[in-house]
Amino acid sequence: MASFQVPPREEIPLKHRWNDASLFPNTKAWSKEYEAIVGVLGSFKQGYSNFNASAVDLAEALDAAFTLANRAEKVYLYAGMAHNVDMKDGDAAGRLSQARGLFGQVSAGLAFLEPAILKIGDGTLRSWTESEPDLAKYEHYFDNLLRKAENIRSEEVEELLGMLRDPFAGVSATAGFLKNADFVFKPGVDAQGEETEITQGNYPKILTNPDRELRRTSWENYYDKHLAFKNTLTTNLETSIKQNLFLTRTRGHASTLEASLFEHNIPVEVFHNLIGTFQEHLPVWHRYFAIRRKILGIDTLQPYDIWAPLSVDKPDVSYEQAVKWICEGLTPMGEQYVEAMRRGCLEERWVDIYPNQGKRQGAFSWGTAGTHPFIVMSFNNTLLSLSTLAHELGHSMHSYLTWQNQPLVYSEYSLFVAEVASNFNQAMVRDHLLENGSDPSFKIAVIEETMANFFRYFFIMPTLARFELEMHERVENGDGLTADILIERMADLFQEGYGEEVHVDRERVGITWATFGHLYSDYYVYQYATGISGAHALAARVLSGEDGAVEDYLNFLSTGSSLYPLDALSLAGVNLRETQPVKETFAKMEKMVDVLEELTAE
Repeated sequence: MASFQVPPREEIPLKHRWNDASLFPNTKAWSKEYEAIVGVLGSFKQGYSNFNASAVDLAEALDAAFTLANRAEKVYLYAGMAHNVDMKDGDAAGRLSQARGLFGQVSAGLAFLEPAILKIGDGTLRSWTESEPDLAKYEHYFDNLLRKAENIRSEEVEELLGMLRDPFAGVSATAGFLKNADFVFKPGVDAQGEETEITQGNYPKILTNPDRELRRTSWENYYDKHLAFKNTLTTNLETSIKQNLFLTRTRGHASTLEASLFEHNIPVEVFHNLIGTFQEHLPVWHRYFAIRRKILGIDTLQPYDIWAPLSVDKPDVSYEQAVKWICEGLTPMGEQYVEAMRRGCLEERWVDIYPNQGKRQGAFSWGTAGTHPFIVMSFNNTLLSLSTLAHELGHSMHSYLTWQNQPLVYSEYSLFVAEVASNFNQAMVRDHLLENGSDPSFKIAVIEETMANFFRYFFIMPTLARFELEMHERVENGDGLTADILIERMADLFQEGYGEEVHVDRERVGITWATFGHLYSDYYVYQYATGISGAHALAARVLSGEDGAVEDYLNFLSTGSSLYPLDALSLAGVNLRETQPVKETFAKMEKMVDVLEELTAE
């Protein structure tokens, strides 16, 4: 008999689920909107065939296009959220497939606009934006479009590329189904021989259990399941990379890295500078691993010991307590910011809170203009869960303020700035807990969470980014990928990162790449490390009481995509074109290691 069972979805109380009724009252209403969008899309091109005749016509067409896209996003959001909270629900999966197809149809149906807008010409566009108030808001949109002119193809090609969005999403969906719905893990077994069920939702908490045997067996069983499907997962990832390469070459970019960063006007040097700075600071990580091994009193630190508790009394943090502490930590941001978070967490049901069977791994914030900024997570009454909630609320407040202040054209923002907002919340809350906690055991627990967060974003993610770049370059050079190649290279990179302080089980550590769905969003993972760097620089401004720091940060959250990411961050007060914020964040981490060593010294 297992000592812990994850409940099925139907046993989760409604008050702990995301507020789906705020989007559509039921699936019938969702289907009605789906059909309505299909109808509008069918006549859209003909209805706006003269959109380039005047400034007024262009403004009307663009407003209608972004409104239609927003409606499709709501249909996709409803289906996607329902699917992600229960990937065993076949009906929800079917609706997601429909919504994904609709999204592709909308992308294809609106693809004629941008090639035709470019034909209007720079001079005319600028004249129109100056003379027509309804078109003025599109000035940055036009600037960005003109910047990308050489990489935008003909109307026919752009329509085909839009149509590819649906079938190209299949590889990510396949990986998600495989890992979140089809995988059944062998249970973990503790030192007394009792079993604990392993799911994507509860696995992170198991790794924080003081029972080392439970951690070991759970870690091995989790990775062994991925190893059993290594060839399928390899083919899936290789297909995703080839899809990205196809799009890269279609648009005339020199490399997949350049193509990905060009989309948001980020120089490739930002990526390479991050990786170089990370490698330079690996000795900081080696020191931390050595201290952790000493505190745990073990001869050899294993990967499943990275999250092992260092304090005797681990605080049990309820969801309500977590919300309270997060709100207290963000008090410097002002009453409106804090109240929106509190209301979202406790009244408006932004958060799908607890683990259930079939719930996808990890956590995310997702919404679109006109909806709540929803969060999916698996809260498990730990400081780590508190930190995850703070992280996702950073994303949600970024969306909340963007939607309040920007038109639809700028209602989304890049991952590059998104990860700054999420990590900023964590940095602020963490400082609050350390500043106000008097119990040494509690402080140790907070630093444990801090280092677990740094380990994910400042160790695993840069390591995955190095791996990702190398695998893309192999495919770009015409070389094939095999499971053995991926596993061997991943193991090498972790061996370099761990140094002599952590034992590397090469097969299991080497399959780490397969446990991260982030790699299906090309060059996503490096942005966690740049994000945490920008976040700590901005949090330092606020916490030091620097004049204008709060206002600058709130203005940054309100920009959406109305500025290029690096410019938006400059507005907030940090320059991520340079390596200094990354180096300063490593220094911050090293101070945490110093405090941990002091608190645990005999």
